[in-house]
Amino acid sequence: MAELRTEEEQLEAIKRWWKENGTSLIAGVAIAIAGVVGWNAWQNYQDNQAQAASMRYQELVNLADDGETADARGLVEEITDSHGRTLYADLARLIDAGLAVEEGDLGEARRALEAVIESSGRAYLQGLARVRLARLQVADGDAEAALDTLARDVPAALAAQQADVRGDALHALGRDDEARQAWQEALAVAEQRNQPIYGVQLKLDDLGAEEATL
Repeated sequence: MAELRTEEEQLEAIKRWWKENGTSLIAGVAIAIAGVVGWNAWQNYQDNQAQAASMRYQELVNLADDGETADARGLVEEITDSHGRTLYADLARLIDAGLAVEEGDLGEARRALEAVIESSGRAYLQGLARVRLARLQVADGDAEAALDTLARDVPAALAAQQADVRGDALHALGRDDEARQAWQEALAVAEQRNQPIYGVQLKLDDLGAEEATL
């Protein structure tokens, strides 16, 4: 009987525990299941969004290659509005800057590059946008602003291009000795990294820099 009472007491204890905790346990399981289902749904949504952004970006590339500038720039706006935090939005803005330059709209090109610098979470693309923005600033007669732009973070992978544009800015300001040093640095870094860089030797030749080498 003692054993039976023990079993009965255990059963009563289980019943009491279930009465006190069963509802919260069921709710916890339901929340866990909902979380899994919700996470899977979110992942599927993200995958679908990435695929859509990729397809629209490829369409943008094709339009830009075909010279359909107006349609291409309209698609840039769609991509950045709908997929603003994706890699494709950053790349679309870079293409938009190039298209704007082709149209002679340097102001719009600068705005597109500044948007990449301000909104992208990708250091390389931010650095690339800075180098291109500085090049535009030199072309637009704002060499001092170009030097300020280049003084900010630029990844080491873009160091040769950074030095090249810095040389352009210094040359535009009449600081030819510093420009020569910057262009020589660009060549040295490009050679060290086995990266092609074009036109720098011609700039040095124009300055009469006989010591510069490829």
